Amino acid sequence: MSSLVVALLLLAGLSESAGRILPLIARHPNVSRSHAILLLLTGAVVEGAVFTLWPLTAWTLADLMPSAHPSSAVPEWTPSLAAPLVFSAVIAFPLLGPLLHLLLFVGVGAGLVAPLAAATGLGWWLAASCVTIAGAALATAVEGVRRLVVKISAISRRELLA
Repeated sequence: MSSLVVALLLLAGLSESAGRILPLIARHPNVSRSHAILLLLTGAVVEGAVFTLWPLTAWTLADLMPSAHPSSAVPEWTPSLAAPLVFSAVIAFPLLGPLLHLLLFVGVGAGLVAPLAAATGLGWWLAASCVTIAGAALATAVEGVRRLVVKISAISRRELLA
């Protein structure tokens, strides 16, 4: 993976993190600046890692299919595939944000399908289902961790106040 792609994925992670954290900070103005920056940077690294894992997870799922031809060539991010992810912060927009976010990821996922289909010998629809399942599984895992962190933070805050 080139350094440009790594930078784009980290920038995309920062964008996704900002789109999720900045509305929260706007609703709670008493959050310290250092705490907000720490949350933003931690979120950027986690989201960037999840973006990096998406093609690898889809390729792993595709290799489990009986009709797949085993391949050692894992589809990788290219600058043209990763660049749209930089706009992940659209999730912060009220009302239309989640829809625009979904459309962005559908478009990026569709771009991942052709290299996956070529690498594994699967048809376009089977490759698309692998990309979709991988994306949904990673998103569900990250959302579960987010909710767990919020619960733990709330419990520890209550203990500090008691």
